[in-house]
Amino acid sequence: MAITTTEAGLLRLLQLSSASLPVGGYSFSQGLETAIEYQWLSSADEVGHWLSMQLQYSLARVDLPLLLRLMAALMARDTEALAYWNSTVLACRESRELLLTDTAMGEALLRLLRQLEVPVSWPVDLQVPQASFVTAFALASHAWQIAPDSACLGLCWSWLENQVAAATKLVPLGQSQAQRLLGELQQQVPEAINLAKILHDHELGGSLPALAIASSWHETQYSRLFRS
Repeated sequence: MAITTTEAGLLRLLQLSSASLPVGGYSFSQGLETAIEYQWLSSADEVGHWLSMQLQYSLARVDLPLLLRLMAALMARDTEALAYWNSTVLACRESRELLLTDTAMGEALLRLLRQLEVPVSWPVDLQVPQASFVTAFALASHAWQIAPDSACLGLCWSWLENQVAAATKLVPLGQSQAQRLLGELQQQVPEAINLAKILHDHELGGSLPALAIASSWHETQYSRLFRS
C-alpha cells in the first residue's frame, strides 16, 4: 500500500493520531478490561489475537470504510451524506459503553479543533446531535488536507496504541512485550485498509459478540481502571 502526503500533512497526521491528543482515548478500554478480569486474556499473545480480530472484523469493516465515505462526503460538500454515515457509525456500536467511547471522544476532538481554530463545522441543522470520533477524525483530516489513506493509517494507529497501552496496565505487559505487540499488529494494518477500500455499502458492518458482552459487563464490574 503506497501512501503519499505532504510534509505538512504528515506532521498534522502525527498530531492527530498521537496518544497525547487530549480526546480521552486513554480512559476507555473498549471491553479489554473485562476480558482480562475474566481471564479470557492473560498473555501478550492472547491480547494480540483479541486486537487482531477487532482490526480485521471491526475497524476494517466499519471504522475505516466509513472514514473513507465521510471524507468523500466532505470533499463533495454533501452534508446529508456526512450525517448519514455518521449515524451509521454510531448504529454499529454494539454496547452503550462502545457508543459512549465513540461520542465522548468525538465531542472532545471537535472541541479541541474549535479551540485550535480549525475550520470545521458540524451539521446540527440536520438533527444529528452527536458526532462519532470517526466523523470528527474525518473533519480534522479534511481540514488539514490529510490524504484518505493516510487518515486511515492514523485512525488505526490511534486505536491500536490506546489498546496496547491499556493492556500494558491490565495484563500487565512489560514495555518490550508491548512494543513487540505493536510491531506485529502494525503489519496487519495495510491489509485492513485495503479491505476497507473495496467494500461496497451493503457489505459494511461487523459483529464481535464477545467484545460486546465484555463491554456490557464492564458497566457493572466491581473494580475498574477505565471508564464505563
